[in-house]
Amino acid sequence: MAEKTTGEMKATLGLTGLTMNAMALIAPGAFLWLTFYGQATEGSTSPSMWIGIIFALLLCLATAVCYAEMAKLYPGTGSSYYFAEQSFLNHEKAWRYARISKFIVGWASHLYYWIYPAVMVATTGIFVGYVVGTLYPSFMSASNPGPMFMMAVAIVFTFGVAYIAHRGVTGSTSVNIAINVIQISALLVFSAMAIGYRTSHPAGSVAWQWDATSADAYNCEFQTDAHGAIVRNASQIPQCKLDAAGAIVPYHVSYPWSDSNGNFLSHPNAKSVVGIHNLGWMFVQANIAILILVGFESVTAMGGEAKNARRDVPIAVLTSLLVQGAFCYLVEYFAANYALSSGYSMQSASASAAPIGDLMVMVGDALFGPGHGRAFMLIEAFTVFLALIGTTLSCMNTGARVTYAMSKDQEVPEHFGILHEKNLSPHKAIWTLAVISAVIGCVGLLMVFGDGGAPTDAAIAALPHGFWSSFGYLTHARMAALPNTWTTITLASNFGTFLLYGLSCVTCIVCFHGHPKFNFVKHLVIPVFGVIANLVCMSFYLIGPFMGYGTKMEPYLALGIAACWAIYGGIYFSMNSRKTGKTTMVTVRSTT
Repeated sequence: MAEKTTGEMKATLGLTGLTMNAMALIAPGAFLWLTFYGQATEGSTSPSMWIGIIFALLLCLATAVCYAEMAKLYPGTGSSYYFAEQSFLNHEKAWRYARISKFIVGWASHLYYWIYPAVMVATTGIFVGYVVGTLYPSFMSASNPGPMFMMAVAIVFTFGVAYIAHRGVTGSTSVNIAINVIQISALLVFSAMAIGYRTSHPAGSVAWQWDATSADAYNCEFQTDAHGAIVRNASQIPQCKLDAAGAIVPYHVSYPWSDSNGNFLSHPNAKSVVGIHNLGWMFVQANIAILILVGFESVTAMGGEAKNARRDVPIAVLTSLLVQGAFCYLVEYFAANYALSSGYSMQSASASAAPIGDLMVMVGDALFGPGHGRAFMLIEAFTVFLALIGTTLSCMNTGARVTYAMSKDQEVPEHFGILHEKNLSPHKAIWTLAVISAVIGCVGLLMVFGDGGAPTDAAIAALPHGFWSSFGYLTHARMAALPNTWTTITLASNFGTFLLYGLSCVTCIVCFHGHPKFNFVKHLVIPVFGVIANLVCMSFYLIGPFMGYGTKMEPYLALGIAACWAIYGGIYFSMNSRKTGKTTMVTVRSTT
């Protein structure tokens, strides 16, 4: 017998375990590498990448305070879903709305928790494609990996992580502790190297430039033919330009703001990196950046497995966000943006599957010598892969436990509330989530280089031919006319995040309204700011495209996905209410 329909999860997690599980989901090692591409392709808004993270961080900090405060009153399994139920039930006037409020919060959280793992497995496919293309360029392009290959990786990765989650949270925590230490150390090393590269290569000095075809960096000017195309040997290695004396012409770096077409290239100084530049750009970048910061709330879903949930969960929520978001990300994103130059610009980043990997090769060559940058990148890539395991694992654990909590209340099918007899994990929910993640992840990889990331016809023609390496690529014009499917599922997940976080801030206001522990700043000012910030970000899904900020197709498709999920939720709620005999409004008050 492998199922247990009764019983409770075992309390095994202390403060360290809770914090590490939340930190694994925020995962700066994974997201600096993977989300930089998505942010680079957001049209003219990329100069405001760093400040967009600041706004997203403030939004998340406001929401984190709300989660931490509610966790002090209502520790348990279910996170925001459980908080909504208890906050309304224990309110003197709003208790009748307990059922409908918790269902809305729980259903909205699934738009986030059930798509987010799919975003992660899709990005893992892109990541592995880049690494394989770097190692075997005759089989796979590093800049533009094959969709079929990336899908195969995504499927295998999904079920591998689901197996770890199925084994139970204790084993998952041990994995996450190791991953956090390794990834943070590795990415801080890269940050120091990137800043060092910029400061040691002022404008006009001899430096390195990137060649996407050979996926390598060179410290010379490239030789070109009569049509301006780079001259290459049989192995597609660019040939260095020679002067009249036959000597190699070195490459001299510059830091221009834009090219002749007005496309952003690089920041002229450090002040520019942290500048706002344009409020609209900042909000668009925040809509992508929220992906890198979410996860701090995941630990509140593990209250049933915490040894001292009332004390440790609130600390873990805030600590994980401050360490990963306020320190790691701000340092790493500053370093990556500061390192951009004429040799590797934002336009180079928007055309690559892994801009951070490219920068690692380039700064590695500069520090360790020609040819050694690739080895440095591969070492860093290993730590990123570990981070991907950690963040996908943590999100699957959280999503499955929210579904588990709703199932215990008969708000979703009851089989999701079954625990594994040995591991005491909600294995039915975990494996269902794995299937959903694999399917949506593959959808996200169908046109991962669509819209603004569409490769040129010359780049498509140069791809290694084969089912795994080039099947699925169209012409540049056709790909540019199609939405970027990775960005679409990312924005859909992010919309669910904004919706959940906004509702959680509202829940916090209700929770402490009239409560003896009410604090004006923590329980009103901060939650109200959180509500407003989340509403602003959601509004930019509609406003941004009209104002010419970012891309158009992906936000509208994401809104369509959210609308379909909301309509389905309303239908399901009505049908389930009739089936179970429950009323929409609570008729008998029961407090805990």
